[in-house]
Amino acid sequence: MTAIRTRFVSANGLEFEVHECGQGDRLALCLHGFPESAYSWRHQLPLLAELGYRAWAPNLRGYGGSSRPAGVDAYRIEHLVGDVVTLIDAAGASRTVLLGHDWGGGIGWMTALTRACPLDGLVIMNAPHPLRFVEELFRWPQIWRSWYVFAFQIPWLPERLLARADARPIADAFLDLAVDRSRFPPEVLDVYRTQAILPGALTAMVNYYRASRHMLRTPRPFLARRIDTPTLVIWGEADTALGLELLDHLEPLVEDLTVHRLPGVSHWVQQEAPEQVNDLLAAWLRQLDATETRPT
Repeated sequence: MTAIRTRFVSANGLEFEVHECGQGDRLALCLHGFPESAYSWRHQLPLLAELGYRAWAPNLRGYGGSSRPAGVDAYRIEHLVGDVVTLIDAAGASRTVLLGHDWGGGIGWMTALTRACPLDGLVIMNAPHPLRFVEELFRWPQIWRSWYVFAFQIPWLPERLLARADARPIADAFLDLAVDRSRFPPEVLDVYRTQAILPGALTAMVNYYRASRHMLRTPRPFLARRIDTPTLVIWGEADTALGLELLDHLEPLVEDLTVHRLPGVSHWVQQEAPEQVNDLLAAWLRQLDATETRPT
């Protein structure tokens, strides 16, 4: 396997701890979710490098060794999109494919919607389009599935509870949602637990949810803007946090859309089914490359 190394990159006034694999001026920027980290892309970074990309998986602001700005407003979506734009600028890439899972996928969708920077491809894994999430969030059964989103609005208590027993609830979050628990042995869970108990980390992580209430005020016509970036959606069907109905009605929102549903795979799709995900990802990226290099 191609070696994964760690570097620090200055972007948007912050320092980002970045897991890097491969080299060159084609960037594959991988954004993780909650309560994950750059480590969640460990199975994909070598593949992306073999496909000719310089693959970056940053710990998002507040996570791991990245900067942890104070206050809820520092985690509003416009700042998170700004992180993406400036990381791409820092990479000096000639082409960029943006990949995101969970919260990282939400940031990816919003980056494409705002057209904040040129993207050659967008890959989303178990993260709903913002319009579809807003439409379903206050309907059953998504209200029940998203109970934690509402619970995380409470000040200080969620992080206090998550920190119990050396962040045991963080490990439980992976195991409770997983279908194949063998993909999350103690040594993997310990990576996430160790990260969560860093000073200030849990507050930063939960602040993503506290700041997300501002997204509910985003005008629906803006969220309905058609995305013209070629987009691949990979979705584990056994996701108990996000319902399959969130995949409905995507076609009018994305001009060039490919959707692959993986039966029997949980929310942690790229970690639980890396072989399937990597096969789909490699085939789609090769097709994207062929399309972009085809003579006109």
